[in-house]
Amino acid sequence: MFEKKFVLFLVFLLPVTSTFAQKQFQISSPDGSISVQVSVDKDIRYSVTVDGDQVVEPSEVALATSQRSEEHWEIASEGKSSHSGLLEPVVWQKSKTIDNTYQQLSIEFKNGLSLKWRIFDSGLAWRWESEREEEFNVIDEKADFNFATGAKTWYPEEDGFYSHNERLYKDYALDSVSTDQLASLPVLSEVDGVKMLVTESSLFNYAGMWVRGNNKGGLSGGHPHYPKTTEVTSDRDERVRSREDYIATIQGNHAFPWRVLMVARDDNDLLTNQLVYKLAKPSTGDFSWVEPGKVAWDWWNANNVYEVDFEAGINTKTYKYYIDFASEYDLKYIILDEGWTDTEDLLKTNPDINIKELVRYADQKNVGLILWASWLTLRGQMKEALDQFEEWGIKGIKVDFMQRDDQQMVRYYEKVAQAAAKRELLVNFHGAYKPTGWIRTYPNVLTSEGVLGNEISKFADSVTPDHTTTIPFIRMAAGPMDFTPGGMRNAHKDNWSAVPTEPMTIGTRSNQLAMYVIYESPLQMLCDTPTHYYDEPEAMDFLEAVPVEWAKTVPLKSKVGDYVLMARQAPNGDWYIGGMTDYNARELSAELSFLEEGKNYEMHVWKDGINADRNAKDFKKETKAVTQDTEINVSMVRGGGWVARITNATKN
Repeated sequence: MFEKKFVLFLVFLLPVTSTFAQKQFQISSPDGSISVQVSVDKDIRYSVTVDGDQVVEPSEVALATSQRSEEHWEIASEGKSSHSGLLEPVVWQKSKTIDNTYQQLSIEFKNGLSLKWRIFDSGLAWRWESEREEEFNVIDEKADFNFATGAKTWYPEEDGFYSHNERLYKDYALDSVSTDQLASLPVLSEVDGVKMLVTESSLFNYAGMWVRGNNKGGLSGGHPHYPKTTEVTSDRDERVRSREDYIATIQGNHAFPWRVLMVARDDNDLLTNQLVYKLAKPSTGDFSWVEPGKVAWDWWNANNVYEVDFEAGINTKTYKYYIDFASEYDLKYIILDEGWTDTEDLLKTNPDINIKELVRYADQKNVGLILWASWLTLRGQMKEALDQFEEWGIKGIKVDFMQRDDQQMVRYYEKVAQAAAKRELLVNFHGAYKPTGWIRTYPNVLTSEGVLGNEISKFADSVTPDHTTTIPFIRMAAGPMDFTPGGMRNAHKDNWSAVPTEPMTIGTRSNQLAMYVIYESPLQMLCDTPTHYYDEPEAMDFLEAVPVEWAKTVPLKSKVGDYVLMARQAPNGDWYIGGMTDYNARELSAELSFLEEGKNYEMHVWKDGINADRNAKDFKKETKAVTQDTEINVSMVRGGGWVARITNATKN
């Protein structure tokens, strides 16, 4: 199914004389609240005002290539345009339709490059485009973000470019961040109450952007250079030992990634911002076969099922147990993670597993299988392995441990997405960089990691309620995230311990349930063992019903790193509300004005129990009648949560 678009596009292109002189441009958002000033002289600089206040001071953008000098940016032509349209995504992430209204400024230079700016009511973006026919190298790209004085940041600091981007967000004053401090994207900053999130969209055939402090109270973009020599150090790791003196090699016409600056006056606005999707390259081809769904996961709980009459482990009987569980609770898929195959040969299966029998059994139960693969092994066996998966009847792949985003690796991601789509396979990228609009370009790429998620709870206490109330505003703004929620062994930090075969999560049971409303992933995991879920029928009443796609998203109350309360409408019309708090108990209130006027509803609530402050597993389920005029009170203990499903009472 093609993504539907309805567009009004007006373009005015003006020729410019050959005399070189400084040029000033100004372009504003459709509502007039965001204004961007661009000056072109010996260099190119931009600044940004929001509601009349300057939030980004003059900052340089540039692209240096091997083909010719870009020291003087002589303008060939310029033009402004207006665009108004509606996008209808193949996969609903935040909403079933997306308004795509913006103003655009295009500046074409005599050196064969052009610079495009798009200004939306929710932020801005720019990108370079090349109309050069011959091959050239990109030596450097400059993308500065000189925020106004007093900016602070939530900074996912990294040790180097070799990383799967699973970081905590450190609170820094931006003027204290040095040029030695590297961070992966997205990065969130704040100036005088205005929050601005830096990320990128439509990253193809180029290297990903990272940032460092720039000693000016802001950030400067940077990129890993193209690998010159690499060394394979294990069945999943390839290290870059030396790099070329350029970022990327470009052949012919090319559209570079969009540099995105989201703007939010209220923290709620970060939860609905869809600039990355809007700026992503549209899909081509038929993706009507893509089926989002929930997934039962084996690795987090170490296949540790019990109260059964077979020996648990990586074997056919255990996976049939997972299939039975998925079928009973209407989960679309199960995953066979590491261990189902030889890690160096995807065509050599574990002798204790009969893949064909599992596919046959799963088909009878209306459940699909997803297979894990080391990216390195898949790279060497892509055609043979994916052909085999297609022949078996596999529904998707989980590709793991890439840990890079240089041009070479970015090309690999697209190759996987294309090869999988050709065989109608879903894709989940793990050990991955942040999403840059894959779900629009390749809707079969339903989710990706690039987040410090629940898997780390097996080993460390870093996945805290402070962290889990931060990532919805930063990492999730870039796209779906495979956080893998659903732990049933819940503990407070003072009672938590690392038990890799029966992991614990920090925070309450209701906190874990709320993640299914707040965290977006159209391929959403249930991370715990089916045995634990069978022992928790009231929790499963919720997990069975909650969808993975959303028709509408309505943030209610939120503050980065402190709390989030939001409502979402399911495709069938039901409403869900999710609330999470950090390690402070919260009392929040909200109105249900998003409900339809004049209708009566039933609200089914799962909330922290009276003893949840002591025992994080304690929760209470209750049902009450509500209408559009009802005001709800959301009470959460430290590390707590609150979740509700609202159904039309006349249908029940």
